[in-house]
Amino acid sequence: MTFPVTPPSGIRSVYLHAPFCASRCPYCDFAVSVTDVDLQAWTESIQVELGWLETDPLFRLAPVLETVYVGGGTPSLLGPGAMAAVRSLLGQERMSHPGLEWTAEANPDSFSPSLASAWAQAGVNRLSLGVQSFHSEVLRRLSRRHTPQEAVAAVGIAREAGLTNLTIDLIFGLPSEFDRDWDRDLDVALSLGVPHVSLYGLTVESGTALAERVDQGVVSTPSEETYRTEYLRAAERLIEAGYVHYEVSNFALPGAESQHNLTYWELRPYVGLGNSAHSFRGGKRRWNLKDWGDYQAACAEGRPPWSGEEPVGTSEARLERIWLGLRTSNGVPLADLNSRARALAEEWVSRGLGSTDGGAVRLKPAGWLLLDELVVDMELALS
Repeated sequence: MTFPVTPPSGIRSVYLHAPFCASRCPYCDFAVSVTDVDLQAWTESIQVELGWLETDPLFRLAPVLETVYVGGGTPSLLGPGAMAAVRSLLGQERMSHPGLEWTAEANPDSFSPSLASAWAQAGVNRLSLGVQSFHSEVLRRLSRRHTPQEAVAAVGIAREAGLTNLTIDLIFGLPSEFDRDWDRDLDVALSLGVPHVSLYGLTVESGTALAERVDQGVVSTPSEETYRTEYLRAAERLIEAGYVHYEVSNFALPGAESQHNLTYWELRPYVGLGNSAHSFRGGKRRWNLKDWGDYQAACAEGRPPWSGEEPVGTSEARLERIWLGLRTSNGVPLADLNSRARALAEEWVSRGLGSTDGGAVRLKPAGWLLLDELVVDMELALS
């Protein structure tokens, strides 16, 4: 679905960050809080931030929203009543768009029939399940709290509640010690027939428990060859099964693409609510306090919970358009390239990294593996 360009009346896409987690995964460096879940404190804080947005012409919300995404953290820990609370926060009128895509994230271990039913009744119509793997030992090593059986059951629970627009996350490129059978995970994922699959390569982030284990020699650094092989294998199998590889990490059956994420990738305006959330519109980007405690304190004191902001200049905007264009199947229009950049695009074609069909340079899976490097090369060619 394609929506109209955002009018001056306000922004139509909203992200809400729910930071609570039952435990921190060893590879995670996200803005999460391993503490008691406090739905009331969360909703009260979001309400304060919404109040500040009403005073800001640039980031004010539109009367009607088109995409809402509740991520985390683990939003399913907020309980069955959380999405009704979100609807009340944002307003019934704002949530009345007939084409509204409302996504919420959940982990299989905290996803129950009562929660699924309540979320669907509130209006959630797209569910993102943090599966990561269907292998018991891998889940244990990743400190995930669910079993493979619970992951499969969660898909059934969602469908029973009418949440058929499903996406599952899978993680690849694990250390050799994990002894992971990637094809088996893909077998199970394909057998479930979910309309959307997201792939995330494991990265060792500084300061995480995984980085400490690598430093101690307990596990090895993930192999670049494993990363490459598993990514290409997944792309091959998912495409053969009818999925469209529409973004570097995302595969969808036709019509099941994430409209909210396309907002980011197409540089359309969006507002982020909650700790660490980012907002963007035109020539300005703003971000919130990262720590949940700091964010909550600011809101409780009636202060805007923003941490910083920056202008997005012409050169930065051009680089972002290149990077975002190349990371999606939209690509970068050839009409936007000079002769040097077009010659570079043809070189990519000759190396099997992309194509120039349809008036744009588009990367193939082999090219997406080199995305950062190719973006730099393209920027240099355009300078």
